[in-house]
Amino acid sequence: MPMYQSIKEYIGRKIDTGELQTGSRIPSESQLGALFKTSRMTVNRALRELAAEGRLIRKQGRGSFVAPQRTLSALFEVRSIAEEIKAWGGKYSCHIHLLSEEKIPPGLAEAMHLEPYQSIYHSVMVHMDNNTPLQLADRYVNPAVAPQYLQQDFSRITPNEYLLSIAPISSVEHTVEALIPEAWIRELLKINGAEPCLALGRRTWVADRVATRSTFYYPGSRYRLSGRFTPGEGGTIRVS
Repeated sequence: MPMYQSIKEYIGRKIDTGELQTGSRIPSESQLGALFKTSRMTVNRALRELAAEGRLIRKQGRGSFVAPQRTLSALFEVRSIAEEIKAWGGKYSCHIHLLSEEKIPPGLAEAMHLEPYQSIYHSVMVHMDNNTPLQLADRYVNPAVAPQYLQQDFSRITPNEYLLSIAPISSVEHTVEALIPEAWIRELLKINGAEPCLALGRRTWVADRVATRSTFYYPGSRYRLSGRFTPGEGGTIRVS
């Protein structure tokens, strides 16, 4: 096993067993170098990879610290973020950044099977646990499916909860990618320019009509997405 990997496993075990708690400062590069009888360059590689995996937070001039455990979310469930946060004992809150009626641009109109420049409802909201942003939801809603969308009090009910209550989903499409988000998204999520996000794209249908087109941004250090695929009949893939 390469030495940097041994160092990673050593630190990982201490985190997994609780010997190193969230926020604990781990031994310095020089201390780990002496312990493993290796160079600081090798130690630095191990710490950089642990930070990239979301297990450590590195603070210049102060050292490396154990990162908060990332929340696990089901990738293919259409579930309220408020329910998820409350389920693990968190304190949910929401910041409404945008809630407006707009003219739909041609590219988005094609994706939602609508005519270009007709009215579309647009919301941008940041969902938080204990005032820490976990998700930015950038959502477009077909007014024909939810004509009263803009009149809702989304400090009391999430858009997802409201939409499911008035128009149950008949079909859903997901895409997911890792990316460095635009500056305005980073600002709302309170992350720096080097931190990647998981971007979950979702289209939903009600009967044969596209109801929503959304992108959900999750800071990579705070959130994990998981999915399970089940093979269906005829070689298709069903999602559960």
